[in-house]
Amino acid sequence: MLGYVAIGLPCGLMESTIGFTPLMCLVVSATFYSGAGQFMYSNMWVSGAPLYSIIASISFVNTRQILYSAAFSPYFGQVGKLLSFLFSATVTDESFGVNMDKFNKDKTWTPQHGLAVNLLCMTSWAVSNALGCALGSLLDLPLAITAFAMTSIFICLLAGQTLTRKTGVVMAVAAVGVAFCKLVGLTGPAILLGAVAGVIAGLLVPQDVDDGSPVGQTNEAMGDARHVDD
Repeated sequence: MLGYVAIGLPCGLMESTIGFTPLMCLVVSATFYSGAGQFMYSNMWVSGAPLYSIIASISFVNTRQILYSAAFSPYFGQVGKLLSFLFSATVTDESFGVNMDKFNKDKTWTPQHGLAVNLLCMTSWAVSNALGCALGSLLDLPLAITAFAMTSIFICLLAGQTLTRKTGVVMAVAAVGVAFCKLVGLTGPAILLGAVAGVIAGLLVPQDVDDGSPVGQTNEAMGDARHVDD
C-alpha cells in the first residue's frame, strides 16, 4: 500500500496540470483504476496527442489484464461470478504479483483475501492521487523521479522471486522484448509483447531439477528411493 502512495502523489500532481480536481482524481482512480493509463493520458494530453490516440494507446496497454485473468482462473473455479468480477476489476500489476505468489505458496490464501488486497491497494492509490492533486504545485518532483516511481515497484516484486534458470530466462526475455519494441517504435504494445515473450519462454524452458522447486525436490526424492531399492 505504501508503494502506491509513492506513485499516487506524483500521478495526482500530473493530473492537476491538465485540469483535474481532487474529486475527479478520486473518482477516476477508483473506477478507471489503471496506473499506467493515468500516467499515460496526463503525459499524452500535455503533449497534445489527439483523443483517439490516447484512448487507443491506453486500451492496448491494458490488454495485459487478459493474461492476468487467465493466470488466476485455476484459483477461481469454485468462486461466484460477483466475487470473480470484483477481483478482476480491481487487480493491478503489483497486486497480481502479490496474489499470485500467495496462491502458489500459501494454501490458506483465498479469493476473498486476494480481493481484500486489491481493495486496500485501490483505496491507497485513489486517496494518494486525490492528495497529490490537492497539493498541486506545492510538490516539486523532478520528472525523472516521477517516471521511475512505478518502475521501482516492479523491481521490488522481482527481487522477491526465487531466482532459477527458468525465472532468469523469463525475466531476460521479457526485458529484451520490451526494449526491442521500444527501439523499433512499438512503445504502446511494448509491455504486452514483452510479457507474452516472457510467458512463451517460460513454457519452452524445462523446469530445473535442482532449483529447489517442488518438482526438483520430488525428482530427487524419487531418485533417492530408487537408489535405496537397488
